Amino acid sequence: MMGRFEATVEIDRPIEEVFAFLADGDNDRKFSPRVQSMTRTTDGPTDVGTVYRSKVKDAGMTTDREFRISAFDPPHRIRWEEQSKNLVTAAEGGYDLDPLDDGHRTRLHVYNDLEGHGVGKLLAPLALVAARKDAPAFAGRIKAAVEQS
Repeated sequence: MMGRFEATVEIDRPIEEVFAFLADGDNDRKFSPRVQSMTRTTDGPTDVGTVYRSKVKDAGMTTDREFRISAFDPPHRIRWEEQSKNLVTAAEGGYDLDPLDDGHRTRLHVYNDLEGHGVGKLLAPLALVAARKDAPAFAGRIKAAVEQS
């Protein structure tokens, strides 16, 4: 693992609603402007083993990505592992959700562990700096998307 970026945000929706929104990988396009397309390649509802393929644009480069859900514990935890081997990948990422006192709000913690491959080992530190800088805004975009859904 090269490094982690993470952020935490409070969302004005019950935990079950936030979890359902995040469990549907198609919603990634609603809060991540880098995601150009997202397709579930496995049948059935999202669960451990579900695979999503996406096309993303970073730093002017478009790449194909493939993620596999590695943990799925409604309504508290989702984990994924990137299966593709681009220059910089998210070896692991996840969402942790906790209900807040009133039950109508949720604390969301999101993270991704980035690593470089080949020449990407030189690029990964730059990608990590950019991701860490954007992490609070990224969490804010998730909050806005969930609250608007």
